[in-house]
Amino acid sequence: MDLNAFLEGFALVVEPKNLLYCLIGVLIGMIIGVLPGLGPAATIAILLPITYAIDPVSAIIMLAGIYYGAQYGGTITSVLLRLPGEASSVVTVFDGFALAKQGKAGTALGIAAIGSFVGATISIIGLTLLAPVVASFALDFGPPEYAALALLGVLLVAAIGSGNKLKALIAGTIGLLLATVGRDSFSGASRFTFDSLHLADGIDFVVVAMGLFGVGEILYNLEQRHARRQIPTAVGNVWPSRKDLKQASGAIGRGSIIGFVLGVLPGGGAVLSSIVAYATEKRRSKTPERFGRGAVEGVAAPETANNAAATSSFIPLLTIGLPANASMAMLFGALLILGVSPGPQLVDEHPDVFWGVINSMYIGNLLLLILSIPLVGLFVRILRVRPAILAPITALITILGVYTINNSTFDIFLMIVFGVIGYLMKKGGFDPGPMVLAFVLGSIIESSTRRSLLIFGGDPTGFFTRPISGTILAIFVILLVLPAVRLALKRRGEHKAAESADASKEVGV
Repeated sequence: MDLNAFLEGFALVVEPKNLLYCLIGVLIGMIIGVLPGLGPAATIAILLPITYAIDPVSAIIMLAGIYYGAQYGGTITSVLLRLPGEASSVVTVFDGFALAKQGKAGTALGIAAIGSFVGATISIIGLTLLAPVVASFALDFGPPEYAALALLGVLLVAAIGSGNKLKALIAGTIGLLLATVGRDSFSGASRFTFDSLHLADGIDFVVVAMGLFGVGEILYNLEQRHARRQIPTAVGNVWPSRKDLKQASGAIGRGSIIGFVLGVLPGGGAVLSSIVAYATEKRRSKTPERFGRGAVEGVAAPETANNAAATSSFIPLLTIGLPANASMAMLFGALLILGVSPGPQLVDEHPDVFWGVINSMYIGNLLLLILSIPLVGLFVRILRVRPAILAPITALITILGVYTINNSTFDIFLMIVFGVIGYLMKKGGFDPGPMVLAFVLGSIIESSTRRSLLIFGGDPTGFFTRPISGTILAIFVILLVLPAVRLALKRRGEHKAAESADASKEVGV
């Protein structure tokens, strides 16, 4: 690690302008986390046009703050309303709301804030130490390695992500197809443009993101929140007792490690890490029956893990140029819009962005800890705002944001189309995240694959002769085949069990 660059990054972050953007980012993130359904990916997508007028370092610091700040805010609705503000806070609902019904809502929120701060801080330290090492290793990556890695990233969204695996694969496939729209970068031929000049340069990432996450989430959220109106539970003392802190300390430590490791994996992220951390604590507990009825560890573990994962997911984005989840795909697009290419060269070509983002997290998480406890009362009031008021404001910002990109009304109509698609996907149980992630990775897969084939003289076996790309593709094949093997073994076992049962009956007769 370059100590001078690290210190210069800190000096950059503590500039008043960047501190202000960091504060704005984490505040917006907390508010978005409190509002169920919208999420950091949608918010970053909506705010992308604003970043055109901001310095790249300040813009990325603000957008990153929105992402990890939303993990804090999502806890509040999970505890007070039994309604996850964020997908990563779904598991927190089980014990958080149970504690709130016992009059311990403040304790749950306090434990969550402390666990979130500890998990994020440990993860930031790991990010600081490991990111430059990973970046130097990634310098050996060429087109074959990037093609294999991007392909693996698309598969991992369905292989280890939450939700229906088949639906995630279908959404990812659609995203890959959308990435092919426009002129062929090698031959110049038009593809899937339907003779429309508006589609000649392809579909803009911001249009897709704002449609699926912005408009789609607004429509779905209005329907869901209109169906049920809840009043937040009262909040008492938010400072947990020594007994609660002692009880939660082990869960916080384990959640930090689980979150850091799983956050690095494409498709893993905050949602998967919170589920794994909760399951680990329940399995380790001598009294697992407490979980779901108000166990402090049931709040501490997932909240620590999801914040640790939110931080460590920056490692593949900054060092390899591979977004690990939908929110990272938004940040990936923001970096490209600002003229910064994420990847191994980032630490050398743009050390201000690389170290500025990492070091801003130390300050951002400290701000979140300071703000999260005293502002709980304010966020409870925000929850009382009718969605019918918030939705039109968000929709207006979204439309203006898309129009300002190319001054094109066609982009607005296209965004609305993607918004309807996003709404229908949510209704049908399809997560739009894999679609956006595959859309971002699609161009990387195509260009890297075609460059690789030019290097190999058209021989596809060349991917397997290179150590790194061969290893990545071997992992890809294993993950692809593993579910089928497990299913075959399960059916074989069931068949043998049925045969044994029949044999036992015959002997008895």
